[in-house]
Parts: sequence; structure tokens; C-alpha cells
Amino acid sequence: MYKVFVNNTPIILSTKKSIEDYEMIPIKEASFPTIIRDILNKEAIHEEAKYHLYHKKEDKLIEHLYSKLPVVVAGGGKVYNENKEILFIRRNGKWDLPKGKVEKKEDMETAAMREVEEETGVSGLEITKFLYRSYHIFKRNGEFRLKVTYWFEMKTNYNGELVPQKNEGITKVRWKNTKKAKKALQDSYSNIKLLFSHDYLS
Repeated sequence: MYKVFVNNTPIILSTKKSIEDYEMIPIKEASFPTIIRDILNKEAIHEEAKYHLYHKKEDKLIEHLYSKLPVVVAGGGKVYNENKEILFIRRNGKWDLPKGKVEKKEDMETAAMREVEEETGVSGLEITKFLYRSYHIFKRNGEFRLKVTYWFEMKTNYNGELVPQKNEGITKVRWKNTKKAKKALQDSYSNIKLLFSHDYLS
């Protein structure tokens, strides 16, 4: 099963033929602009839209998803320092994790570390493991696009100045301990929350 987020509303992609209370559409027949507009309209009046896109073969779900919208591939990091604090950024009025678009001929790991460093000023990064691939839909130049972000866990012993990349709309960069991270996640995005254990979300 996959979740593709429109703001904080997930579109469910799965091989199940039905999920209770969800409108089921074969993914081949799905009109993403129509679904997205319905989700946004319902969000505006505080109603919940529930869409479930189905295909009997799991690999076909992503294949069809990628054919429905222009795809932007990004890399990002959940970064720990020596004190086990996690690196957060503040952008668009929400707490987020650093991430950004993969450049031509750049591998995912390099892109993720470069974006973390550019957005926060943190260097000396080392990837410890791959975490997760998230999907969310955004609008640019009047067109809906799918952002696929490859997330990596990273560590660093950097203890210098944190420098928000202001031309990317980042207003703050902070190291947060468990207590502060829990609070930040209450003012974050659903696809970011997926990167954290229930301990942080309870």
C-alpha cells in the first residue's frame, strides 16, 4: 500500500479490491486533476475526501501513478547530531525536514546530503540508512505535479552555525530533542510524520 498526499489528505494506492468508506477507482481510470480538486474543495469546507486507487499488481500501481502526473524526484534527510537531536527546518509556516530536487546525473544519496547542507548549513553528513519513499502532490505554474522524495537517515558531528536557505523560503533551522520534535510534528505534514515512530506521535 502507498499513500500519496494532497496537503494532509492521503490518496490510498493498494492491491485490495475495497477499503471500507473509501471510493474505489481502478488506477488506470483515475483522473488525478479531478480527484485533487475534490480533495482541495472538501478540505476548504473541513470535509474528508477518501479515495482508494486499485490495481491487482503492486508494481503497476507506481507505474500508473508515474504516468498520470509529471514527476519531480527529490532527496531528503532525517539528520541526527551527537546529542541525538533531529534537524528541522521551518518553511511555509510548518516544521519540515530538509529535502530538495535531485539534479541531472546526481545519485539520490549525494542529492539528499547536498540539499541538507544547502538548506541548513550543516556539513559533515554521513548516511546511515535509507528510510522511506514519500509521495505528495503540489502545484507549480498552474500544473499539478508528483514529488517523490527518497528519505535517508543521516548523522553528523557538526556543531556550528545553522543557516536557513532563505531563497528557498526557509525561515528557521533548529536541532530538536525528543520533546521538542514531538511538539514540532504537531505542526508538520502527514508525509513527514511517517518518518517518525509512534513514540514521537503519541
